[in-house]
Amino acid sequence: MAEEKHHHHLFHHKEEKPVEAVAYSETTYGTDGIGGYATATETVVAAGEPAHDYDKERKHHKHLEELGELGAIAAGAYALHEKHEAKKDPKHAHKHKIEEEFAAAAAAGAGGFVFHEHHEKKEANKDEEKAEGKHHHHLF
Repeated sequence: MAEEKHHHHLFHHKEEKPVEAVAYSETTYGTDGIGGYATATETVVAAGEPAHDYDKERKHHKHLEELGELGAIAAGAYALHEKHEAKKDPKHAHKHKIEEEFAAAAAAGAGGFVFHEHHEKKEANKDEEKAEGKHHHHLF
């Protein structure tokens, strides 16, 4: 049992699958200028780029948005707690007020992060629609 170690981390890194090369050839036919026919064959080998996984990107930004919301809630709750402690403990009120301000700043920062991730999630949706050929036509 001691040999088995199970690591539980927030982010799981997965190996990327190797990209297979794609090869195709193209043959063109034409005249050689004298009245005969000429052929030219061109072989192209290109590394295939994996398709962009919009669903995975959208889920990623949604997850980060939800984590930011939890951070904002926790920081706000801590700020309220410190405000209460400042009133309850007048001897150390200055320390509690400073910690309240730090917690309020952290809550504001987390709120900004939530706003940013929400925007990134919406942008991933728009990119997916654009890649699929869906267009929004605004009439007004």
